[in-house]
Amino acid sequence: MLQCIRSHFAHGELLLHGIRSISPSPLEGEGWGGGVDLNGIVETVFVVLNEGMNKKTLFFIVKFAISALLIWFIVANFEIGSAADRLADINYVYILGAFGFFILLVLNNTLRWQVVLNAIHAHLPFQVAAKILYISIFFNQTLPSAIGGDAFRMFLSRKAGVDLKSAINGVMLERVGTLSGLILLVLVSQPFLLARIGDNPAKYVFPLLAGLAVLGIIFLMLLDRLPARYQAWRIVRGLGHLASDTKKLFLSPSYALRAILLGVTGNILLALVAYMTARSLAIDVTVLDCLVLIPPVTLVLTLPISIAGWGVREGAMVAAFAFVGVAEGDAFVMSILLGLLNIVFALPGGILWLKGGYSRDEVTEEIPEEIHDEITDA
Repeated sequence: MLQCIRSHFAHGELLLHGIRSISPSPLEGEGWGGGVDLNGIVETVFVVLNEGMNKKTLFFIVKFAISALLIWFIVANFEIGSAADRLADINYVYILGAFGFFILLVLNNTLRWQVVLNAIHAHLPFQVAAKILYISIFFNQTLPSAIGGDAFRMFLSRKAGVDLKSAINGVMLERVGTLSGLILLVLVSQPFLLARIGDNPAKYVFPLLAGLAVLGIIFLMLLDRLPARYQAWRIVRGLGHLASDTKKLFLSPSYALRAILLGVTGNILLALVAYMTARSLAIDVTVLDCLVLIPPVTLVLTLPISIAGWGVREGAMVAAFAFVGVAEGDAFVMSILLGLLNIVFALPGGILWLKGGYSRDEVTEEIPEEIHDEITDA
């Protein structure tokens, strides 16, 4: 871990070479382009690459930069000071309520994962699956690194007796079920959303996403139709197994319905966590506001472009809650508190990891390299 941190700091020193060629203060200049020396940025990229930065480290730095820039942009352009005072008067009864909904969320998502595993003929006891899921949440939220929480979930499933193919496909298909439930919830809540934002071109986006989700599932089912001459490649055989498991899940009405409905309820619970967070800060929003606005925010957060969603979540929350009259500063503070609560709520997962006596190095050894690269770059 320390070696990883030293590596990031070493590359950070290289980045300073380019940063120094930008205006001395981030607040100097006009707009985003004020004082920026593009030659300095280009030189930085070449210096970093010449020093042998690997792909994972580069992704980490890019994600960190995006998170930092988005948060800086909001702080620099909106009035945050007075809203930050809300943090001094937090109502901890609502925080306790948020934690209660978070626990329900973990249980809900464990059930969804079990439905997927049962569909592909793999099995984990509920208690074991809940423990593994909590550990993966910890790594997703508190230790953003080259190894994502899904890789830990695959690894621990394998340790618990699930075969490697099912461990990998079970996590991937659980993600598909989650996204399908999210898109369905956004579609169902769209009339309420349009009532808030008026006739907006965004009304075409979500039906389009629903269509793409269906096409994506069909595409996964067809991955076993690749020409026979490619079957010697391990990744092609893996895609064939994924296609087979996708059919087992989505061509079974019972399994498909339960997986998608648990995806819907999971996202409703996320909205309730956000509602409790807002009320703890005395921000005037309703449950309906959060049920309508949080799903699109969550959909934006599926883009793997930042560290644990930081920056992207803040920007999306500021934009979304402006439609119901929440000041930019209040929405920003609400989002920051929500992010911090996610970290606090995830900490027990770290304790479970330590008690298990596992090693992070085992994860990269257990999960095939090409699969590991895909899930950690996401």
